[in-house]
Amino acid sequence: MDALPQPRRSGALSALHSMMMPVWILLSAVTAGLKAEDGGMEELTTEKEAEESHRQDSVNLLTFILLLTLTILTIWLFKHRRVRFLHETGLAMIYGLLVGVILRYGIPATSYHNKTPPSCSLKEGPVSTVLLNISGKFFEYTLKGEINSREIHNVEQNDMLRKVTFDPEVFFNILLPPIIFHAGYSLKKRHFFRNMGSIITYAFLGTAISCFVIGNLMYGVVKLMQAFGQLTDKFYYTDCLFFGAIISATDPVTVLAIFNELHADGDIYALLFGESVMNDAVAIVLSSSIMAYQPSGTNTHMFDAAAFFKSVGVFLGIFSGSFVMGVATGVVTALVTKFTKLHCFPLLETALFFLMSWSTFLLAEACGFTGVVAVLFCGITQAHYTYNNLSAESTKRTKQLFEVLHFLAENFIFSYMGLALFTFQNHIFSPIFIIGAFIAIFIGRAFNIYPLSFFLNLGRRHKIKGNFQHMMMFAGLRGAMAFALAIRDTATYARQMMFTTTLLIVFFTVWVFGGGTTPMLSWLHIRVGDTESLQEEHRQLGALEYFRCRI
Repeated sequence: MDALPQPRRSGALSALHSMMMPVWILLSAVTAGLKAEDGGMEELTTEKEAEESHRQDSVNLLTFILLLTLTILTIWLFKHRRVRFLHETGLAMIYGLLVGVILRYGIPATSYHNKTPPSCSLKEGPVSTVLLNISGKFFEYTLKGEINSREIHNVEQNDMLRKVTFDPEVFFNILLPPIIFHAGYSLKKRHFFRNMGSIITYAFLGTAISCFVIGNLMYGVVKLMQAFGQLTDKFYYTDCLFFGAIISATDPVTVLAIFNELHADGDIYALLFGESVMNDAVAIVLSSSIMAYQPSGTNTHMFDAAAFFKSVGVFLGIFSGSFVMGVATGVVTALVTKFTKLHCFPLLETALFFLMSWSTFLLAEACGFTGVVAVLFCGITQAHYTYNNLSAESTKRTKQLFEVLHFLAENFIFSYMGLALFTFQNHIFSPIFIIGAFIAIFIGRAFNIYPLSFFLNLGRRHKIKGNFQHMMMFAGLRGAMAFALAIRDTATYARQMMFTTTLLIVFFTVWVFGGGTTPMLSWLHIRVGDTESLQEEHRQLGALEYFRCRI
């Protein structure tokens, strides 16, 4: 009797199951549809973000191109009107400053989803990437930089400013090689090699003297700041020496451009030009050697004789290796152009010359040497040997190609310097440090020029006259190389203060000393209108073009 209802209950359950099946299928379909819709919305959002990022990158690049275009047009106006109180580099910096002000204060800040990001704790140690596991999906987040607590709602504007602040490696690998190569490839060999001993003395010994004088003076300034309570974080002696190394890199591009236009004395031009291109290389290797200075024991920032001599060995090894690599690449290019018939195809010849020259920089960097030294001596070797093997069309093309690249890269850098004063978000302005740095660089430059000139004159037939020495002292401008070395590492309190100070020093020297070059030439009675230089320009431009430009 009891067993009879069982089939009816089983039938009822079966019926209920049969009725529920379409509902479960419907719910599963709706859930899958919602998940697919969520996935589609996520992909759509990602595509929109990528498109917006691409558009913003294009706007940033367009900004720099418009800056360069405006600079070029203003340069033409200045040259046409014979205006020499402001060089194009100073002009590019002014335009960069104006655009930086607009980007920083003219664009309204927007909030990031109108809420504060959730707080999280980080472990001790350097963190560059965070992996987040959400329901089995891993998301990678890259550290872009610290956000000021007062600007936590302005993440989008911070991201825009951060994109304008480009990676320093872009400068070193893309913008710097054509500048340095052009310096070596276009030098006036007769004056350069006639003053080679003096140039090497100023570049090597003078840069080292300037580095240690500035470094020790700045260490005294740091101790003074510490005594007055103006120092809020660590600032070591090695940091002061590093600052001395990077700020010893002179860049008298404004002075040399005016020298070239006025056809100033060839020897003073060669001394300033040779010292500037060589001491850039020396400053890079010297700063790398100071960073490699690692004393043993607990006092990691105190003087250690063994570590000092090790860093000297690193300096000599890097410099000599880079020199050999640059010369070797130049010789290989000369042999290839001499023993092949590439001159029958000028386009291929120019392309090979360009690639071999640029690869010298990258090869040296990849091997742990310094690309600046390698590409500089590659340019000198190419000018001495390869240039004579090129076809007439390729000789003209290579000179014009690197001249245009040098001009654009240099003005891009100076425009960016003006921009960085407002877009860089971790400036540390310390009046005591800035004033001390200005005094230190003038003292360091004086200890470089005057004592070395005295000793060099003991063995020179053509003496370095007093007015030449004063001009070299005056022309010790700081520029692109000091800026690039300072911005390469801004992770610590000390490096951020160095970067801000370096930027202000570059502004001051380019505007004040660059603009005062012409009056200083007159006041020091340095000869201009060199006949040999005028004849060389006449040969390069051609008689018709020469007179057309002079009218």
